[in-house]
Amino acid sequence: MTKSAANATKLFNANHIKIWQTVQAIPLGKVASYGQIADLAGLPGRARLVGKALGAVPKNGWRGREVPWYRVINSQGKISFAPGSDHFDRQRNLLQDEQVVVLGARVHLKTFQWVPDLAELLFTLDT
Repeated sequence: MTKSAANATKLFNANHIKIWQTVQAIPLGKVASYGQIADLAGLPGRARLVGKALGAVPKNGWRGREVPWYRVINSQGKISFAPGSDHFDRQRNLLQDEQVVVLGARVHLKTFQWVPDLAELLFTLDT
């Protein structure tokens, strides 16, 4: 780890960083659930922490890259914000811009859920 990366890690919660890096690995046009992100980040059972971490993403992202918070939905395939709220509309629009079909508040997980293979995880999350 470089000195600047070590200093940045001290400024942020280490678990948040794991979550942000995992969310950055979600491909364009795919979604993941809060629980799935927690599991992949090595934080099983910490789905609520994922939501908290996504609310704390720095404005300029993490390590100069966007953290696509909008690709994270609940385990039922639904956007968690209240339908009709500004946050709900923003998340739905961002997903639709990536060709993710949102019907009402729901995304069809069998079609759009990110299912990474081991090689993808090892390569993407290790960098």
